[in-house]
Amino acid sequence: MSEHRAKISWKKKTESFAYDDYNRSHEWTFENGHVVPASSAPKFLGDPGRVDPEEAFVASVSACHMLTFIAICARKRLTVLSYEDDAVGTLEPREDKKLWMSRVTLRPRIEFAAEAPDDDTLARLHDSAHRNCFIGNSVRTDVTVE
Repeated sequence: MSEHRAKISWKKKTESFAYDDYNRSHEWTFENGHVVPASSAPKFLGDPGRVDPEEAFVASVSACHMLTFIAICARKRLTVLSYEDDAVGTLEPREDKKLWMSRVTLRPRIEFAAEAPDDDTLARLHDSAHRNCFIGNSVRTDVTVE
C-alpha cells in the first residue's frame, strides 16, 4: 500500500463573500514541493489561467492510462517512442441533477519504434491498460479509448 498526499490552500482575498464575488484561486502543494496554481473552472467563476479540478481529473485518468499502457508495452517488448492524448471529460447532470464527470474519452496517438501492432492487438493493449490503471479502477466514470 502507499499514500499520496496533496495540500490544498485557499484564503479569502475579496471583501465580499457573496457567491459571485469570492475568489476561487488556490494552490495545490505536493510532497515534492511542486505547487500548482488552481481554481474552479471558468464556468464556475474561476480563473481560466489556473488548472481546475475537472481538468486535473481528466489529466489524471489520461496519464494513468498512458503510464499503464507504456508499462504493458515495455513488458511485451513493444518499444513506444511517443504517446500523445487529447483527452476530453464530459461534466453533466445525473438523474438527481448533481453534476458528475460522466465520461472521459481518450484519443491516444502512439508511435512505436517498429511496426505498430495491428488494431486488435492495440485494442487489447488499451483494454489491459484500462483494467490495470489505478485511477480508472477508482472512479465510476466511463473511460473509452478512440
